[in-house]
Amino acid sequence: MRFGIFIPQGWRFDLVGIEPAAQWDAMRSLAQAADAGPWESLWVYDHFHTTPVPSDEATHEAWTLMSAFAASTSRIRLGQMCTCMGYRDPAYLAKVAATVDIVSGGRTEMGIGAGWYEHEWKAYGYGFPEAGDRLRMLDEGVQIMRQAWTTGHATFDGRYYQVDDAIVQPTPLQSGGIPMWIAGGGEKVTLRIAAQYADYTNFAGGDPEEFTAKSDILRAHTERLGTDFDRIVRSTNFNAVIASTEAEVADRLDAIEARLAPHLGDRLAATMQNYRGPHAYGVGTPEQIIERLQEMKRRGLGYAIHYFPEAAYDRSGIELFEREVIPALG
Repeated sequence: MRFGIFIPQGWRFDLVGIEPAAQWDAMRSLAQAADAGPWESLWVYDHFHTTPVPSDEATHEAWTLMSAFAASTSRIRLGQMCTCMGYRDPAYLAKVAATVDIVSGGRTEMGIGAGWYEHEWKAYGYGFPEAGDRLRMLDEGVQIMRQAWTTGHATFDGRYYQVDDAIVQPTPLQSGGIPMWIAGGGEKVTLRIAAQYADYTNFAGGDPEEFTAKSDILRAHTERLGTDFDRIVRSTNFNAVIASTEAEVADRLDAIEARLAPHLGDRLAATMQNYRGPHAYGVGTPEQIIERLQEMKRRGLGYAIHYFPEAAYDRSGIELFEREVIPALG
């Protein structure tokens, strides 16, 4: 199993209490520690407003961070989970990503999805198209990026996007272009797009039964399209809170809840279910987490991306995960 780690950028209230002038130092330090460690990749979210409650707390922009991490790390791969297709013109996004790939020495991933956070769509003037329109935008945008990266030019006359010999030079360093991660588990459209274009998928959020069901649907799409199911690496994101004993895990969860409480109001309980609910597969002792991830691996999970809500404040959980969990499954 391969492992990625999210770097806190504020979106989930994970830089609260750190002064803005010090936030980049916190993010860079964590990225460089991951670069020196066993992680294959680091990740950020592509959002503009905090969640689940929009606020004035920091949310740093994803592709700006990609460029900064490209210049301040040397080995680790760089991804977004996931870029919203509707937030940037796809030819422009292809150009941005190609530049980041050059800066990073060929370490960029493209996590891409249809987008869902209605509040920030409308706040930034993007409207909020119906789900079907957002998914068709995703389909067209992926085609434009693929063309741009493999040929250095893009021409496309679609329903949502039109480009006329957009030049994307230099092309990415990676042969065949930047690897494409199609994020989302929509069964009729998103998984069909993934079956057609994806190198990686990302779905299910740690629910093993859902993961198996979505995998079966993805396989059916590949069979209809004549693409190779086994070529597509399936990934899932996990909220991670780890400690040596269950009592210590409980203490960590209490501390996370206390930090979030002033900001989330009546959304606090639902948010904490991500850590205390039945599918919190990344929460527990090393032995518990290893057992759960082994189950997911048996179901075909090839890549686990972990979000540590404490990362900007306390790295001991990350260090424990690095010592005990990754060697058992890597």
